This record gives sequence, C-alpha cells and structure tokens, in this order.
Amino acid sequence: MAALDHTATESPQAGFGARYAGLVAWVAALAIFAALWFAGKGAVKWAFDYPKDWIIPARRWIGDAMKWLLNDATFGLFTFLDLTRFIAAAIDVPYRLALSLLSTGFLEGQGSSAIQIVPPISWIAVIAIVAMIGWHAGGRKLALLVAGCFTFLAVFGQWDSAMVTLASIIVAVPIGVALGLVMGIAAYRWPMLERAIIPLLDLMQTIPVFAYLVPILFLFGFGPTAAVVATLIYALPPMTRITILSLQQVPSEVVDLGNMVGCTRRQMTWRILVPSAKDALMVGVNQVIMLSLNMVIIASMIGAGGLGFDVLAALRRLNIGAGLEAGLAIVALAIALDRLSQAYANKAARPHHHGAEKRNLVARHPYTAAALLLIAVTMLLGLFLPPVQDYPDAAKVSTGAFWTDLVSWININFYDVLEGFKNALLLNFMIPLKRFLLGLPWAGVVALLAFVGWRLGGLRLALTVGVLSFLIAATDQWDKAMITVYLCGSAVILASLIGIPIAILVATRDRLWGWAQVVIDTLQTLPSFVYLMPAVMLFRVGDFTAMIAVVAYAIAPAIRYTVLGLRGVDPRLIEAGRAMGCTPWQLLTRIRLKLALPEIMLGLNQTIMFALSMLVITALVGTRDLGQEVYIALTKADTGRGLVAGLAVAFIGIIADRLISAGARRTRQSLGLQ
Repeated sequence: MAALDHTATESPQAGFGARYAGLVAWVAALAIFAALWFAGKGAVKWAFDYPKDWIIPARRWIGDAMKWLLNDATFGLFTFLDLTRFIAAAIDVPYRLALSLLSTGFLEGQGSSAIQIVPPISWIAVIAIVAMIGWHAGGRKLALLVAGCFTFLAVFGQWDSAMVTLASIIVAVPIGVALGLVMGIAAYRWPMLERAIIPLLDLMQTIPVFAYLVPILFLFGFGPTAAVVATLIYALPPMTRITILSLQQVPSEVVDLGNMVGCTRRQMTWRILVPSAKDALMVGVNQVIMLSLNMVIIASMIGAGGLGFDVLAALRRLNIGAGLEAGLAIVALAIALDRLSQAYANKAARPHHHGAEKRNLVARHPYTAAALLLIAVTMLLGLFLPPVQDYPDAAKVSTGAFWTDLVSWININFYDVLEGFKNALLLNFMIPLKRFLLGLPWAGVVALLAFVGWRLGGLRLALTVGVLSFLIAATDQWDKAMITVYLCGSAVILASLIGIPIAILVATRDRLWGWAQVVIDTLQTLPSFVYLMPAVMLFRVGDFTAMIAVVAYAIAPAIRYTVLGLRGVDPRLIEAGRAMGCTPWQLLTRIRLKLALPEIMLGLNQTIMFALSMLVITALVGTRDLGQEVYIALTKADTGRGLVAGLAVAFIGIIADRLISAGARRTRQSLGLQ
C-alpha cells in the first residue's frame, strides 16, 4: 500500500520532469540552430553552401542507367526495350478497339487515306447506354444524372474529345485495378513484400508525373499507350494500398471459417478474402477512375489527345473560355464515372437474392440486349439521319466568349485593386519568406528536421526525415527545394487561412455544407491546368500567380477535413459545455477545434500534398523551383535531371507527411482519442 502511495505521489513529478526535459531539449536544439545561423557563411561556409566535391552524381547515374536499359539490357531472347514495346503493343490493342467504338469508327487504310467502314457508336446510343448502367446501379436518379452529364458533353461541343478521353479511361482503369489488386494480394500474403513496396508506392504518389514522362517516352514510345502507362503509374498506388488494408480488415472469423471448410490458398483468396473485402475494393476502383481523369491533361503531352489536349491548347493560347469548357467537360465525365462506381460499390455491399435460373439469354441479360439493339438501330438510322449519329453543330452551345469577356472586364475595372493586393502580399509576406528560407543553413535545417522527427516519432522517423533532407542537399537541389518550400508554404498558409474559417462557418449548417460540397467536388475534379488560365490573365506570370493557382487547387482538403473533424465532435460534449455556461466562442475554441485538431492536421497534410502536385504544373507560368527543373528536363528529354528533381519534390512531400502524421498521432494521444 505504501508502495502504491509512493508511486501515486511521484507520478505527477515524473510527468513534470519529462515535460521539463522535453522543453529543455527543444530550447537547446533551437539555440544550436540559431547559433549556426547567426555564425554565417564566413565561419561555417560548408553549412550554408553544400560543397561541390560532396555532391552525389545521381543525375549522371540515372542517365547512365537509362542508356543501359535502352541499349544493353537483355533477357537473352529479347531486350528490355523489346519487352516494353511489347507491353505498349498489348495495351494498344484494347485502346484502338475502344477508340474505334467511341470516336473514330472502324477504319480501312492508314493516315489521311483511311476510310471509315463502320461508324462509331452514336451519341444517342452512348447516352442511353450510360443511363441504363446508371439505372442498373442506382435507379432513376442516377440514370438521369449520368445521362445529363453525357448530354452536357454533346451540347457544349466536347463530345469527340470526351470520347477519346473515355477510351483511354476504359483501358487504363481495368488494368490499374487488376494490377493493384494482384500487388495488394501479394503484399498481404508476404509481409516482407509489403514492407518493400510501401516506400515504392510513396514515391509513385509523390514524384511529379512530369518527372517520369521522359523515361516512359523512351521505353514505350510517343502516343496514347505511353499515356496509359503514365496513368497506370499514377493511379496504381491507391488501389494497392486499399487492397492491402481491406484484406487485413477481413474479420478473423471469416478466415477461420474458410480454414475449417478446407479452402486451398487460392480458394481462400478468391472465394473468401476478396468477396469479403468487396466494399473497400470498390472504393479503390473509384480512386483509380478519379486519378486517371486527373492525368488526362498531362497524358495529352505525350500523345493521348482528348479533353486534356484541348485544355492544354487553350492554356497555350490563354483562351480561358475554351479551356474552362474543356475543363468542365472533364468534371462532367468525372462526376458521371464517380457516381457510377460509388453506386456499384453500394450495390455490392447489399445482399443479392437470386431467383430461379432463366434459360432465355435475353431475359437473363436485358440491359446488354437492349444496349446491343440500341446500337444497331441508331447505327442504321444514322446512315439516313446524320443528327442521330453525330450531334448537330447548329444545336451546340458555347459559353467560352462569356468567360473570356468576364476575365477581361475584371482586368479593366479592378486592375488597380488586384495589382495592389498582389504587391502587398509579395512585398510583405512572400518575398521575406523566400529570403528567410534561402538564408537558412542546409546543415542546420537537416539537423533540426531530424530532431523534430525524433521528438515526434522516435529514432526511425528522425533517420527518415534526416536522410531524405540530406539527400536533397547532396544532389545539389537545396536552393530550388527552398523555393519550392516557400511557394508551397505560402499557398498552404493562405489556403488554411481561407479554408478553415469557411469550414467553421459551414460545418454546423447542413444546407450550407451541402452547397459547399458541390463547390469542393468541382474544385477537386476540375483539371489543375484550368486554374492557371484565369490566374495568368489576372496577375500575369510569376510566383504570385503560381501561388494563387495552387491555393485555388489545394483549398478543398483544408475545408473538407476541418468540417470532418468539427462534425465528428461528440454532441454530448457540446451539450456539457453549454450546461457549464460556455459561450459560442468558448465552445468553438475549447471544445470543437481542440477535438477536431487531429483531422485539421491531416487536412494540412493533404493540402501540402495537393500544393506540391500543383507546383510542378505552375512551372509553366515562370516559377524557378523544382517544378521548373522537372519541366526543363521534360523539354530536353533529360531523364536524370527530371528524376532527381522529381525525387526532391517527393522527399519534401514524404518529410511533411511523416512529421504531420506523427504530430496528429501525438495530438490524438494527448486528447485521449486513441
């Protein structure tokens, strides 16, 4: 009893001692960093300017490896290049079939002399078929929604480009889902493989797509198939991660039941585990679809065509109207495919009741029979009535001129206000932040990041962030990385200052949140390139324009995660606060925001990821960061330069992700939420 009393009296002192020791460690670390910083380049020049003799020649190594793969790598009977070109040819077969069905029709001959012998599926048939799919998946409302989205494509003159984009999606998504499923199952079966591929998946998600376009072009050639490969690399990681997670979460009772009935390893996988995880796996399918649509513009740079090419061409001409219409067409396509995949996910979760087996093939597959009949009828009618085959030009609508005129009107009437806002933010916030970051010693920053990692997550996290930040300096990317951090940091701060108050406003108001969700969904599905056009037309090129475009693209997760956290606070705690006489401000600051802090930090994490992905695209408007380095490498077909800069961007993203995730975990623990 005395021992218990002794422990009870000592534990508060021990806790205070631990907190005091932690505070001393923080103060000591900051003091050492400040001493190094104020010592200046004169005393410790190497800590500010990474010595040239110490630079790791990663760029040359990667370039040499690429040349070896192209010229010397062989499997005996065939070379590595033969293998990649065979993969490209294999992907090209279903792509050409999908493209012929949806866009070009079946042709005889090559090039400009080709003759169309069978027309593509008519616009009426495509709309009717997607409506039937919507009806089958979710009923009348979904059928009307997806039919409306596809009708939008026809009415606004985006049909031909949309069908080219849809053809690539139809090919990329099944391949991405199948590969992700197989990789996820393999990682679930062999934990060592999971530990090996997780870092690879991190890099696939964080390396800018521009960085690996050059090696893809060398290995797979220029054209739509190379674009499909790039899309697969970008969209594969979420499916793999979700597969691993969903299989791990299958109830142990289900697995035990499979073992009891004598299932083989294959039967356990395909008849027990995968069907049990079907709901979560459909979420992965949805993510593959959405990420594939996010890639359409970048894929157009290597020959994909379609809506992405239209947006890119409009950006080059600064034609905001045409670019916005093509961008909204991508949004319409994304909404239709997203809702269909979600509906099938929900349908898969519901139990199915199978009636008596029907022998009549048409009765067993009424939707397929109706679709085939509709295709045949509209194809025949289209031979005599051209509007049945192709949407008539006279009925097309365009709002392009309106959007262009609107931006011109804003420029004329609010030029002084916009210029004053731009200069105030540049001179008082952005430029001082840039100078501050560029003046920091790389050695001190690496050591400080390692210390923060140690305090938040222990030795493993300290080594991770320390080594990754050191590699940025060691590959001669430090200054460009600091400019990237400055642009990303500026955008994230501004997005948080705008997004969090909006989230607080709409979180407790269901109607406002409903409207806000529509806006957020549109912002997240609108192609990132579209944000550049109005920003350039209003503010011209430069860092400020890049930051505004990044804020517009990255604000959505700041709002969404904050609302998620605020709406997830236990209502009983709110009622308890009211009973104690808390004012609305106290309820917000001392209960809602405090308990929602972990979700807000995760929202900050995602805002940083969105900002980094957008920064590479803003290289088109004159930034001088890692994104510009990646873009220059793409134009010069320099594999080593592009991948080194891309890896530096990935390292920044991984460092931010790991530190913020560790901070969120510690916050949850301190609040007693886990």
